[in-house]
Amino acid sequence: MKRFSRLFTEIDQSTKTTVKTKALAEYFTQAPEADKLWCIALFSGRRPKRAVTTTNLREWAAERAGIPLWLLEETYPIVGDLAETIALVLPPPAQASDHSLSHWINVLRDLHDVPLDERKPRILNAWDQLDTTERFLFNKLITGGFRIGVSRKLMTRALAQATGQDEAVLAHKLMGGWTPETTSYHALIEAEDPAADQSRPYPFYLAYQLDEAPETLGAPEDWRAEWKWDGIRGQLIVREQAHHVWSRGEELMTDRFPEFARAADFLPPGTVLDGEIVAWEGTQPMPFSALQPRIGRKTVPKKLLREAPVILLAYDLLEENGADLRDLPLSTRRARLDALLADLPSDAPVRTSPVVPLADWNTLAITRAQARDFRAEGLMLKRRDSPYLSGRKKGDWWKWKLDPLTVDAVMIYAQQGHGRRANLFTDFTFAVWQGNELVPFTKAYSGLTDKEFDAITAWVRKNTQQRFGPVRQVRPEHVFEIAFEGIQPSPRHKSGLALRFPRMSRWRHDKTPQDANTLDDLRALLAAYG
Repeated sequence: MKRFSRLFTEIDQSTKTTVKTKALAEYFTQAPEADKLWCIALFSGRRPKRAVTTTNLREWAAERAGIPLWLLEETYPIVGDLAETIALVLPPPAQASDHSLSHWINVLRDLHDVPLDERKPRILNAWDQLDTTERFLFNKLITGGFRIGVSRKLMTRALAQATGQDEAVLAHKLMGGWTPETTSYHALIEAEDPAADQSRPYPFYLAYQLDEAPETLGAPEDWRAEWKWDGIRGQLIVREQAHHVWSRGEELMTDRFPEFARAADFLPPGTVLDGEIVAWEGTQPMPFSALQPRIGRKTVPKKLLREAPVILLAYDLLEENGADLRDLPLSTRRARLDALLADLPSDAPVRTSPVVPLADWNTLAITRAQARDFRAEGLMLKRRDSPYLSGRKKGDWWKWKLDPLTVDAVMIYAQQGHGRRANLFTDFTFAVWQGNELVPFTKAYSGLTDKEFDAITAWVRKNTQQRFGPVRQVRPEHVFEIAFEGIQPSPRHKSGLALRFPRMSRWRHDKTPQDANTLDDLRALLAAYG
């Protein structure tokens, strides 16, 4: 754990990518294999299953620290992180130990097999052997909130340096449903076994947002345009007569979309399609709100299957007859995709995503403006000769999204942030008018500059009317422009509406609360774009 603690400290104290990469590469060179495997797992989002609730941790930590629980609760919002709060309030360790990272993870895994009253002494015993930083990391592992400033791409780059393997090859090895319980470091990283996991997807190629005029990309004939669908990015895999569906977040979603169970009937083995999973009705996608109820379900009831059937709008062919096609130009991959899907039955839950004509940039801009009519978010622009790369690369793939929808709203509640933002008010609730009443309809916590967050924090402290735990009600004085990507009905909110990806786009110092939009304005947007 001390080696992992030093790694965390080096990463946490630097903003330089080279420093973080070097520290990780050294760790992958020196650490035991079990620790290296868990380090890879943690930095790729795989964490031990939680065995202790945060309520229990709070109570046990307060008791061991000899402080009342309310004092720990008051300290937590200031520190901004529960794991760090507990690590700081605990007394110094009673003994020293040098157990490995994997040892402490095994301690947590073993907790699942013991009654609750036996878990407390084991946690207290661990705290008594760890220093402050080690306790912080141990607590992070307990709570499942293990997030450190290292991207998977950076971790993969460091692993490539440590092992001498190609970064793209490693990125593919790290995909799929593996866990430290189901594999070893040797099997995952060192062994050459392309059939080790027949369900394994390819790393997704991600596009950058196009913020400049498309003319900056060069000649339009070098590019291909497609709709940017508002669904779930996914890969449909057919290998050895079995099918698998993976989301971009590397979540296996096969059971949530039983429509694709027929994939092996019409797609040959060794096929991997990249595309967008959308709820489909007639000739176009349904709103994202129709698809959303299916995302969090492990099993889908028949009623929902009838109301929101899904298809895959495929726009790339990554594997054909077991051969990796990613190095081929997009134009070649797309031609093969079109040929593969040309003769599918009309009721097949897979079809090609249509190509949008691109004669010149001005005409394409007019087409883009009609995206919402097609239930799309905008356009994708892809260079015709581009290979299918791994991760977010700038240059060949761009998303040219529509300008967001906006409304002006009044801030009525404020809450402090977490972590480095714990001393600032950053989370706000906004309202619009319904007659003479302000009705809350959304929350937002991003979009302002550091200077603006400082200013609004100072104002909130002076203008609080009531407190509800960590939330403060403030005078309805400030108007903000709220940008969002979509709007849908929601019985969970008093307004009856919910926004998709809301954020603060502008602080409207030029407007008074009376200038804010109304609930009827939002309902009109729902009728037009919902």
